Amino acid sequence: MVANKILAVDDEPYNLEIIEEILEENYQLRSVNSGLECLKVAEEFQPSVILLDVSMPNMDGYEVCRQLKENPSTAEITVMFVSARGTVEERIAGYDVGGEDYIVKPFGNNELQTKLASLFKVIENRKSLEQQVEDATSAAFNAMSLSSEMGTIVQFIENIGTIDDPDELAKALIQCMKSFGLKTCSAFLVENEVSHFSSEGICSPMVIELFELLKNKGRLYEFSPRILVNYPTISLLILNMPLDDPEKLGRIRDHICFIVSVTEQQLKAILTARTLQYQKMQLKRAFSLVRSRFEELVCVLNLSHEMNEAIFRELQEEFESRIPYMGLDEDQELYIFHKVDDTIQKSVAREDLLTDVKSAFFEIEDDLSHILE
Repeated sequence: MVANKILAVDDEPYNLEIIEEILEENYQLRSVNSGLECLKVAEEFQPSVILLDVSMPNMDGYEVCRQLKENPSTAEITVMFVSARGTVEERIAGYDVGGEDYIVKPFGNNELQTKLASLFKVIENRKSLEQQVEDATSAAFNAMSLSSEMGTIVQFIENIGTIDDPDELAKALIQCMKSFGLKTCSAFLVENEVSHFSSEGICSPMVIELFELLKNKGRLYEFSPRILVNYPTISLLILNMPLDDPEKLGRIRDHICFIVSVTEQQLKAILTARTLQYQKMQLKRAFSLVRSRFEELVCVLNLSHEMNEAIFRELQEEFESRIPYMGLDEDQELYIFHKVDDTIQKSVAREDLLTDVKSAFFEIEDDLSHILE
């Protein structure tokens, strides 16, 4: 409705002429002379106010107002009754059928202008309040939608933290997009091989080609109603962006980059864990090999120690049995015994060093065990 449009309804042409003289300079005015014509013109003209005569043949003003209020396309039009009588009963009857003001004939210029000014203030305030309610309702709805969407995103992030397989991660991403009502295809780069996934089952050859052709077109590439999100290891193609809902469209644009970014980080974590697991296996193999070599070396050292002990025992026994028969004087015998004893003591010192070497080997083995753990 245009704010300054008024429809005057009266079966007396003279009354309509008076109204026209008063209002035609300040308002967009139309006049009709029957209730039936009023119902027809009001739906098409959509005035802000109808000046409606009460006493008319065939259909009086009250019935006209009743039918106006029953019609959704004219129910919001403000009605001011115009009557030669202004009793309390007539005014109440007018209010009962939906009228908002009442003016009694004959009326003057100022009276009509003042009443209309007051009505238009009421209309303006009503529109302002309706707009505020609409804005508040829209804001509340958007807030609830955003809250629900953020809940979905938080749940998605919590769920993917337990996923350790790239294929399962791709399926979780598609399921998350489905919760927003979106049809999607995705491409995952894992160990230099690309795998494709689709909410519709299998990606078409054309979609697979699009992933390749648009990989270097930037982070976001839009070709309505589609949008492609590109990250180094994940690309996500949304096939049905909600173009008919600008609010949701804006939210989805904000959400998808964050969701794909988080998914990419989880994919990197999965691949890093795989690499660490492989490295751990390799380290275990190296540890087993080093331990085997240590054990072999310790065996050799132990064998060497046992052989040295046997040789020195044999040498000592031989000297003890033969020296008394060599005809040596006492000083010579003591010299030889001291020399042999000194040699044995030096050998024992070397054996202590060998023990230290074995101890060092065991410490290295223990350190490697801790690394593996």
